[in-house]
Amino acid sequence: MNQTPWQPISPAKPVRASREPLTRERIVDAALRLLVEQGYEAVSMRKVAQALGTGPASLYAHVANKKELDQLMLDRAAAEMDLPDVDPEQWQEQLKAAMREILRVMRAYPGLARAAIGQVPLGEHALLTTERMLAILKAGGVPDQAAAWAVDLIPLFITATAFEESVQGAAGVAPEDLDVFVDQLRSYFGSLDPARFPLTIALAAAMTTGASGDDRFEFGAQVIVAGLASMVPRD
Repeated sequence: MNQTPWQPISPAKPVRASREPLTRERIVDAALRLLVEQGYEAVSMRKVAQALGTGPASLYAHVANKKELDQLMLDRAAAEMDLPDVDPEQWQEQLKAAMREILRVMRAYPGLARAAIGQVPLGEHALLTTERMLAILKAGGVPDQAAAWAVDLIPLFITATAFEESVQGAAGVAPEDLDVFVDQLRSYFGSLDPARFPLTIALAAAMTTGASGDDRFEFGAQVIVAGLASMVPRD
C-alpha cells in the first residue's frame, strides 16, 4: 500500500547494542584489572561495578561479597600456576620450583598478596595447587603432619615476600632509592654502641646484602626445604 503524501514518515527506531551479559568471569576480570592498575584498595564491589558499567546490586547476583571476590581472584591466579609433575628423586628442587612459580604469579598481580593474607584459599584451582605441593612433599617422604603444616607455612612465606614488594611498588620506591636506603641502614648499624651491639656491627654488611632481587627469597626457600628434608625418616 502506497503512503499518501500527508502521512508522516515514522523515524526508524535506534538499534540498541546488545550488552554483554554479566558473569562471574567478567567480574573477576574487572577486579583483577583494577588490582593491577590501582592496587588492592581500589578493588571494591562499587568500583568493579562501575568498571563494568552497572550497579553494585547486579554484582551480588554472581558474587556474594568482597570476601568471595578475593577468593575468586586468588583462584583465578592459581589457575595460571604451572607446577612440576611429581618426581620423588627431585622433590626438593620441585618444591623450590613450585615456590618460585607461585611467587611469579603473585608478582604478576601486584596487590594480590593483600587479598591472600588471612584467607584460606578454597577455590578448585587453589586446592589443586595445595594438592600438588602435598604430593611433592609426600613423594619425598615428609611425614604427614609436617607436610600438612608446610602447605600452610610455604604460602605464608611467599605471600609475605610478594606483599613487601607490592608495598614498595605502591610507594614508588625506585631501585636507586632502595640503594640509598640500604647504604643509610648499613651506616646506622655501624654507628651503634659496640658494647651493646657487637654482632649487629660485625654483620652490618651481611645484613644489608641482598635487600632487593631474589636472593633473600631463594635463601628462605632453601631454609624451608632443608628443614623439611631433615624431618624425612632415615632408613
